[in-house]
Amino acid sequence: MENKQDNTFTIINDKGEEVQCEVLFTYTNEETSVDYIAYTDNTSDEEGNTKVYASIFNPEEENPVLLPIETDEEWELIEGILESLTENEEE
Repeated sequence: MENKQDNTFTIINDKGEEVQCEVLFTYTNEETSVDYIAYTDNTSDEEGNTKVYASIFNPEEENPVLLPIETDEEWELIEGILESLTENEEE
């Protein structure tokens, strides 16, 4: 993950292509000290919804590596944050 100052970064996808992504939010779980990042490549799914991805990362690294979120509890945490952000945007 190559980080840039404007809340965007570049990743290499499964096909070896560079993809520009936009950071939606970062979150540190105070209980576990795990850092999460939610981001989008600004593409849409079949229903027209913007695709959103989430990963574990270390913000202290110069070029952080994105690691998969593996537990249901972690996904529920990220989904809850996304829902609250979406609700705030709609108000």
